[in-house]
Amino acid sequence: MATVLIVDDSPTLMDAHKRMLENHHHTVITASDGEEGINIALAQNPDLILMDVVMPRMNGFQATRKLSRDPQTRHIPIIMVTSKDQETDILWGKRQGAKDYLIKPIAEPTLISTVQRLLSEIALDRAALPV
Repeated sequence: MATVLIVDDSPTLMDAHKRMLENHHHTVITASDGEEGINIALAQNPDLILMDVVMPRMNGFQATRKLSRDPQTRHIPIIMVTSKDQETDILWGKRQGAKDYLIKPIAEPTLISTVQRLLSEIALDRAALPV
């Protein structure tokens, strides 16, 4: 299946999301803040990123903006996964380049269906590219 990078400073939530993804045969790599997430994304080129917002050193909005504007990583869809649930937060996250925005806590079916939808969109986009 896909390689998913989880960027979150909460070990408990990171572990829960990791188990959900691994239950559906995804490979998971992790980072504990936005800065580390950017470095790992550049080095490992994951298929998709789950990005928390409130983290030390660099928050998820900043990291998403950097990744979505970098030619090496802008093709990677980012899902904001956060407890920040205000409409302005959601709009801001999407303006930074997030493809979707999920509010914690997330039920496994919601997380997996969102991940699968974005991975399917990537596959369709790649299939449409000229050879």
